[in-house]
Amino acid sequence: QAHLVESGGGVVQPGGTLRLSCEASAFNFSGFWMYWVRQAPGKGLERISSINVGGDNVYYADSVKGRFTISRDNAKNTLYLQMTTLKIEHTAVYYCTRASYDYWGQGTQVTVSS
Repeated sequence: QAHLVESGGGVVQPGGTLRLSCEASAFNFSGFWMYWVRQAPGKGLERISSINVGGDNVYYADSVKGRFTISRDNAKNTLYLQMTTLKIEHTAVYYCTRASYDYWGQGTQVTVSS
């Protein structure tokens, strides 16, 4: 059974930076597109970024474009999300998931607050 574990969340001031990681195991990580999905307080799930297997085709939602960078290290079975110039509205639980949406991590909380 596939397993995904996010880490790197925390509390940061507006304008700050965080780097999220998602460690994958028990499946062929390098064979899957991967997504970052978030859920802000009181809102639904939002896919904010995706990356293809080779890491050279990426997508960003308008809400994070220019601030967040997705990447992956297939040798380490790890997905990353570099988050810069954070805003209060970026507060959410961030999840990584396979493109098939069949396996999810437990999520990592990102709180942007002054």
